[in-house]
Amino acid sequence: MKQALGMRTGQALTMTPALQQAIRLLQLSTLDLKQEIQQAIESNLMLELSDDDSPEPDANTDADAESVEDAGAMSERTSSLDASDGLAAEVAATEVRGDEPMQDEMPVDADWGDIYDTPVKSDNSSDDDDLAEFRRANQHSGETLLEHLRWQAGLLPLKEWEAEVADYLIDAVNDDGYLEDWDEACEHFREAFGLRVEQVEKVLRQVQDFDPPGVAARDLGECLRLQLQQLDAGQPGHALALLLVEKHLPMLARRDYPGLRRATGHDEAGLRVALALIQRLQPHPGRPYAAHESDYIEPDVFVTKHQGKWRVGLNRESTPVVRINPHYLSMVKRADSSKDQLTMKTHLQEARYFLHSLQSRNDTLLRVAQCIVEEQRAFLDYGPEAMRPLVLRDVAGQLGIHESTVSRATANKYLLTPRGLFELKHFFSSHVQTSDGGVASATAIQAMLKRLIAAENPAQPLSDATLADLLQKEGIQVARRTVAKYREAMNLPPSHERRPL
Repeated sequence: MKQALGMRTGQALTMTPALQQAIRLLQLSTLDLKQEIQQAIESNLMLELSDDDSPEPDANTDADAESVEDAGAMSERTSSLDASDGLAAEVAATEVRGDEPMQDEMPVDADWGDIYDTPVKSDNSSDDDDLAEFRRANQHSGETLLEHLRWQAGLLPLKEWEAEVADYLIDAVNDDGYLEDWDEACEHFREAFGLRVEQVEKVLRQVQDFDPPGVAARDLGECLRLQLQQLDAGQPGHALALLLVEKHLPMLARRDYPGLRRATGHDEAGLRVALALIQRLQPHPGRPYAAHESDYIEPDVFVTKHQGKWRVGLNRESTPVVRINPHYLSMVKRADSSKDQLTMKTHLQEARYFLHSLQSRNDTLLRVAQCIVEEQRAFLDYGPEAMRPLVLRDVAGQLGIHESTVSRATANKYLLTPRGLFELKHFFSSHVQTSDGGVASATAIQAMLKRLIAAENPAQPLSDATLADLLQKEGIQVARRTVAKYREAMNLPPSHERRPL
């Protein structure tokens, strides 16, 4: 092979830090974006939260003309994220505060500590109070399941080896209240202490008598049996309920009621009483002790109808308004090259990058949401059965952007409509051919299946094949296996499990 030098021209997208930041901000959810903004404010002295919506004067003064030129070059590079957006960097600077004015002339080696008595800090006390209030309201503050079990074990007069076995078994109880690795525990105590399985199981039965009922069970059947054994044996259906969970749990899970009647020899009335008793039991006894936080969803976009037209707007209250601190901006001097001035100019440039990325995120999100609402007006007017098929490529083609940009803009973003709160991804679905040559979305077909199942005769639930025939009569051509796939996606059981007793 002969080596040679040559020249050729080509175009390539360079992932500059500003572009990487714009991409990262675009795909963040509202809560993550708030954290990103807070981190940016804490690390950049030029950024601050805006307390009002007063008009903001231009921050591109003669004193920082060099930074303005750099920001213009940055805008050209960052716009490659979406060439058609035409987004410009918006530098926010509001009125100067009434603080003590900075001296006009300072030595080159001046230190900010010579001017201010105390360092300038952002007041985050209100944010800390809000975080503490959120944790108090949402964090489960009670004792954990393991603490509760160990406290009960401490009340028993156990021998030393029994206490060690009990502590080991309690530590093997998972968050749902079930005992894990029973065989491993028996092997461990056989090798370490020479204990037989019967001895370990004796301690296990003591642990299983603890509160909550059904704790430390090795499987679902044992969990239900332990709970039933702690109930009054004289109440109606108790004996049959024990028989069902011990001997016929798989048949009970399949809702094979005719088979249960044949296997137990009980009539329908007696079986109904026993099933009602089983349904009152807790299949996950440890769940009430699990620590939890409430998951809050804050909409990113609002959709309202005004004078017969759907209007789209960003939720400005969900995103803090960030601006460049006008007081620090006035300290930037073009001709000064001291260490402090270079630091402030660097922070100013990074602040402009960040503000531009925020504005780019908001504009892209708004344009994508507007396109989605325009395509799904029928859904907003008539409901889920009117949902149109839509894919990322359709929105990207209309807006002249890349599919990956649409994907990032719709990830973890929520749209509040008069019909409820939906993730933007909800409005995208594949299409299915109709009998007249058109297409229908998978979401619309799922809504139709849900309507048909809700209207079925409970004594004769519709099979997947029957549902496919009914959809065929409504002009939707789907196979039985497709109906089964859509039904399972909606967590709807098959026909034999929907049949009541």
